Amino acid sequence: MKKINLGISGCMGRMGQQLIRSSKNNKNFKLTVLTENKLVKKKINGIRPELNSEKAFKKADIIIDFTVPKCTLEILKIASKLKKRVVIGTTGFNRSQENLIKKYSKKIPILKAGNMSLGVNLLMYLTEITSKSLNDQYLSKIFEIHHKHKKDYPSGTALMLGKGIADGKNKNLYNLMGKKYLNKKSFPYGKKINFNSIRKGEIIGEHEVKFSSGKEIITLNHEAFDRALYSDGALAASKWLMKKKPGLYSMRDLLDFS
Repeated sequence: MKKINLGISGCMGRMGQQLIRSSKNNKNFKLTVLTENKLVKKKINGIRPELNSEKAFKKADIIIDFTVPKCTLEILKIASKLKKRVVIGTTGFNRSQENLIKKYSKKIPILKAGNMSLGVNLLMYLTEITSKSLNDQYLSKIFEIHHKHKKDYPSGTALMLGKGIADGKNKNLYNLMGKKYLNKKSFPYGKKINFNSIRKGEIIGEHEVKFSSGKEIITLNHEAFDRALYSDGALAASKWLMKKKPGLYSMRDLLDFS
């Protein structure tokens, strides 16, 4: 079987480095292109990183992007012109940026996920089912912990879980967003979904969803121990996306939760 020519954007970042390691052990891919938003002098795996450009991405069949929203949109602009598929693991998009991603997905296949882990996507599915099953007497809140280097909060995964709660109620997440706390030891439930984000140490990722009626608490949680969890998921998403038509997909589409 012909190998898929893989491009990785944000190759010097934590996830970029993990993707390079994981792709070396994956027989479905040939690492072809590495890019960064600044010049990198040293070669990585025999490849000299380039700036994001048409020239760089022309050699790739698919691009995996773990960068920042501004960079992601630059990549999508190039990819849509070259008709390249893109897997987006970047988080922290605002509503207008999300709309731009939807616009690009009409031209090229895009899979976007705030988290590429099977376990987290199962947690999101269970969160939606729980939210749908409980009445309005149950209030909800979301707690997450990540390493001290992570800038955005709440995390993309926390927002995915918030969307699961909203979808279970047939409501829009933006209308259910409550307060966003940072580094609080405790935080309250509210009529809307409150979030608390902790940034400390080198923690890979922990997420917890709680539903409370005042008489009982239902807790759903997930803890990640190895960053390879996310890179393996991104590579699985890339292989799956190669056979898809233009559109905006998620890990849930790949995993086919009914």
